[in-house]
Amino acid sequence: MVNDHTHQSHPNIIKRLKRANGHLESVIGMIDQGKPCLELAQQLHAVEKAIQQAKRVLVQDHIEHCLDDAIGPLESEQQQRVDEFKAIARYL
Repeated sequence: MVNDHTHQSHPNIIKRLKRANGHLESVIGMIDQGKPCLELAQQLHAVEKAIQQAKRVLVQDHIEHCLDDAIGPLESEQQQRVDEFKAIARYL
């Protein structure tokens, strides 16, 4: 069964995607201005990094919400293990 979590607000993801969009718009402007390929590549790398960060945050949030759904009926010791896993998952 696929878990389709949707969330009304992902401010961190939106912030990162807006950053990526800004970098992408900059790349388009640089192309129009005839900037060197190295500068374009550096800006495209910034776009890629911002998108990767947004994806990572989305996955981390999804893992956390799924675990929160599962943790409800667990006993105290099991809840502590899930909380520890959630803390470790933040480093993924």
